[in-house]
Amino acid sequence: MAIEVGREICGDSAIALSREWLVTNSIGGYASGTIASGLTRRYHGLLVAALKPPLQRTLLLTKLDETVTYGQKSYPLFTNQWVGGKVDGNGDRHLESFRLEGTTPVWTFACGDMLLEKRIWMRQRENTTYIRYDLVRCSTPVDLEIDAIANTRPYNLLQEDLDFTIHTQRIESGIKLETPGESIPWYLFSSGGEFTLSGTWIQGYDLPMERYRGDGHQDNHFHACTLTASLSPGDSLTLVASTEPQVNLDGKEALQQQHRYEKQHLERWQATPYLNTEKAPDWIRQLILAADQFIVCRPLSPNSHGKTVIAGYPWFTDWGRDTMISLPGLTLATGRTEVAKRVLTTFAQYVDRGMLPNVFPDGGEDPAYNTVDATLWYFEAVRQYYQATRDRSFLAELFPVLADIIDWHCRGTRYQIHRDPDDGLLYAGEAMTQLTWMDAKYGDWVVTPRQGKPVEVNALWYNALRTMVAFTRKLGKEDREYETLAQQAEKGFARFWNAEAGCCYDVLDTSIGNDPKLRPNQIFAVSLPQSPLTPEQQRGVVESCGRSLLTSYGLRSLSPDDPQYIGHYGGNLAHRDGAYHQGTVWGWLLGPFAIAHFKVYNQPDRALSFLTPMAHHLYTHGIGSISEIFDGDPPFTPRGCIAQAWSVAETLRAWQVIAQHQKAP
Repeated sequence: MAIEVGREICGDSAIALSREWLVTNSIGGYASGTIASGLTRRYHGLLVAALKPPLQRTLLLTKLDETVTYGQKSYPLFTNQWVGGKVDGNGDRHLESFRLEGTTPVWTFACGDMLLEKRIWMRQRENTTYIRYDLVRCSTPVDLEIDAIANTRPYNLLQEDLDFTIHTQRIESGIKLETPGESIPWYLFSSGGEFTLSGTWIQGYDLPMERYRGDGHQDNHFHACTLTASLSPGDSLTLVASTEPQVNLDGKEALQQQHRYEKQHLERWQATPYLNTEKAPDWIRQLILAADQFIVCRPLSPNSHGKTVIAGYPWFTDWGRDTMISLPGLTLATGRTEVAKRVLTTFAQYVDRGMLPNVFPDGGEDPAYNTVDATLWYFEAVRQYYQATRDRSFLAELFPVLADIIDWHCRGTRYQIHRDPDDGLLYAGEAMTQLTWMDAKYGDWVVTPRQGKPVEVNALWYNALRTMVAFTRKLGKEDREYETLAQQAEKGFARFWNAEAGCCYDVLDTSIGNDPKLRPNQIFAVSLPQSPLTPEQQRGVVESCGRSLLTSYGLRSLSPDDPQYIGHYGGNLAHRDGAYHQGTVWGWLLGPFAIAHFKVYNQPDRALSFLTPMAHHLYTHGIGSISEIFDGDPPFTPRGCIAQAWSVAETLRAWQVIAQHQKAP
């Protein structure tokens, strides 16, 4: 898919600053910024290195401010916004187009008859970023001056301490940068030109997106050096920022290596027998590449590496819930079954008291097990893996882990998670603890208290029990225990049906009774392979969600008819948390809704039509990817992370599930 925009986007500063790009390196590091090259978030940078992959992400190279001198006239290609409202550079005025080559962003600058292209990409499995300039045309040589703006701070903090200097030292083909007290130096190399060391702090960068989010919005960065070079038509210049002391400065070869890497992903996807790829539109092909950005390595020991999933860029780490929900779409729907197996194996090693961890903290602390649904999504991920591979030996290997999980849930584990013997349903929760995916909490304020028996948790519980029945039969084991548990859960699930509303209660047995709020959680009682609802009830769920919750980019987290509905996501953390699950649209829910609609109506073309707005969304917010959330009110402005794993994954998975049932034209 050729994702490309011209001056209609690039020439409007406000729009160009709202469009962001992302490249990643398979170990948790990334580079990200705006089309206009101006900083709007604390998370922006050209080298955000994962110093302890996939965590300890650290901002090293913030940005490059380029100025071209051509025909005795200077053209700034950068943009800087300062506290107080002043704007320098306005480089977007010279930006003729922006496009993606795979996931590699390409800027084309036009100054008179001069045309200069700039590309940014990362070397896989290294904290190494390439920035390459190609002078496509001009009538006389061009002088290029590049100010390297650096830092050495955690990627999620602002630089407030200016009482130190980042030491710079000339080395062959570049400079070495080191911060007192820091053990890891890093480097900036160039294939040509001359470096002039600087060493001064630049204060007062204004970050509009941080201001919008009610957070600190003034940042400071370090002018490390300036590179000057002269280019003639056809010349190229490559800069490399890296934690590696030796790098390949052949930018053409390094770029070809990245293109081959992405081509292999597409070829593997196209060659996967169980996938329908011939009918795939170009935007689905783009999402195949976007999916890879979330799959990263996680060390299990000094000599062993597993796989995990970054939940979202730029600020999330690897979350158990997000990983299990995303796994089928990111791996099985892209033909990467071996990665799916490694992720499932990795997380199996962290199962404790029948639970998967919800989050691996960025500081390296012990995993947190504060989730009730991540473990149940694990069953569905294993089921889909087996469906795709028929890997019986791996199923046999994991079966004891799965059986132990069921056993713990029956007798009880953390946070009062236990099977209620009276109705066979799962109860979960304690005061002040959020265990479902609707987990927003600000201080002591639990925004969406769902202590009791949540509908999606019990849809997953029933699906997991039916999955265990099938697994025991595949492995020649006795299935009576799981069959009995499944039958009891199915019978108990009938309590969720709210006949008056024609849909499901959201939570049963709360401290104030059954919760009738219309939320999207019930859609999983239809979209999961095993549904405890009757066909008529499934239709009622789809129709209720479709009328009140469906938007172009996902399902609202609460009906607009509810007095607690909030249609705009923004403001400080308290306001954002208050809106997060009270009306905000979640992109990942669009996939389950499309699948549920297809199951109820058996109309694949109509079901796929619910996904098509995502093709247009690829041009906004995070270019080439799908956002985390959107406003609940039109025009459904994208918010949150610019690239979210489960948003990409569930769109891909739903397209694959439904498209294989389309009739040939």
